Amino acid sequence: MTPLLPGLAPVVTVSELNRRVRALLEERFEILWVAGELSNVKRAPSGHWYFCLKDPGAQVDCAMFRTRAQFLDFRPEDGMQVEVRARVTLYEPRGSYQLVVEEMRRAGRGALYAAFEKLKAKLEAEGLFEAARKRPLPAFPRAIGIVTSPAAAALRDVLTTLGRRAPMVPVVLYPAQVQGEGAGAQVARAIEAANARGECDVLIVCRGGGSLEDLWAFNEEVVARAIAASRLPVVSGVGHETDFSIADFVADLRAPTPTAAAVAASPDRAALAEQIAAHRRRLARDMRRLVEGGAQRLDAAARRLLTPAQRLGRDRERVAQHARRLRIAVAGRAASLRLVLGSLAPRLARAAPDLAAAGREVRQAAEHLAGAGARGLAQRGRHVASLGASLGHLDPTRVLARGYSIVRDADGHVRRSSAGLDRGHRLDIQFSEGGAEASVTATRPPGE
Repeated sequence: MTPLLPGLAPVVTVSELNRRVRALLEERFEILWVAGELSNVKRAPSGHWYFCLKDPGAQVDCAMFRTRAQFLDFRPEDGMQVEVRARVTLYEPRGSYQLVVEEMRRAGRGALYAAFEKLKAKLEAEGLFEAARKRPLPAFPRAIGIVTSPAAAALRDVLTTLGRRAPMVPVVLYPAQVQGEGAGAQVARAIEAANARGECDVLIVCRGGGSLEDLWAFNEEVVARAIAASRLPVVSGVGHETDFSIADFVADLRAPTPTAAAVAASPDRAALAEQIAAHRRRLARDMRRLVEGGAQRLDAAARRLLTPAQRLGRDRERVAQHARRLRIAVAGRAASLRLVLGSLAPRLARAAPDLAAAGREVRQAAEHLAGAGARGLAQRGRHVASLGASLGHLDPTRVLARGYSIVRDADGHVRRSSAGLDRGHRLDIQFSEGGAEASVTATRPPGE
């Protein structure tokens, strides 16, 4: 850049001028908050926002680019009072002074945020946000209380969710204004009323989404104190998932939405039914296993258990075996003696001069031996018969057949005495054929 004539000031282009002015503005002004009214608001297809910010005495053009506009939680409209955080600059192509907006909020929200942070710090210092004071929610509440406005859309969402998940649980509404002047005091009184009436086991404090101003009732200290003093566990379901309130920090559980609060406070009937069905199937399987195991043990015991008739048959078989062995032993002894006699006969014949006398002696000995064997066999037969008779005496069916009976008390114990029996006691009597149940009308002491 050089002067055209000596002594004249240098000449600059418009672009150079605008660049210098832009640099001066950006160096002179830091990013600052500016308050005003929106005017001529337009959104470009690119996602950028262009508008004027004005007050009664002036206006300034503004631009908010898409990378920043995407974080807005409201839609800018003409006539809206806002506060913008912006850089002062110059749009060089047109030489227009403007603000490049980094952040936008509704007018007054800065004060609200400051009040929010101040109360949050105060209550946190008192320990009202500590996890140790949070109480668990009842798994099966007898009733669920709701603190909200009867006209709130959040109430319909909560009732629909509770009706689907837990239609068996009664719902009690504690109505309160949830927005506007005096809403915080009404919410606090509703929470206190729910505690005083004691109609429910858990309390849902909720409302739908909205701006910071709309949700401000749940950032008031009176509501926080009421939740902290509540004997009932409190679930806070205020606003949307991105909204946080003081009530969320004090409550025993913070739910992202009113619907989520209803889910957290209620049992799921469908899930419970499935659990019960699973337990029923497991119980049936275990009972079937127990019954089958018991049946197998019973069959094994039955195979080992002998009836009196079987026991007598086994004893008879044992006696018959002894008789057979006895007959075999006697026959063997006789044969052995005959062999001995047979071997001695030649010797006797040679040694004894009187064969006739020896023959007579042999015959006598043989007759004696045969008699002794017969007597022994008869004696053992009588012994076997005696054993059979003794076994017969032990047969309980024969004893019952002679007119006796077996008396058992209500516990199944055999009664051998009237001692301990009182009037009205129930007895079971077993006869040789059949049985009967009897009731004691009178007793006689032993010996009478």
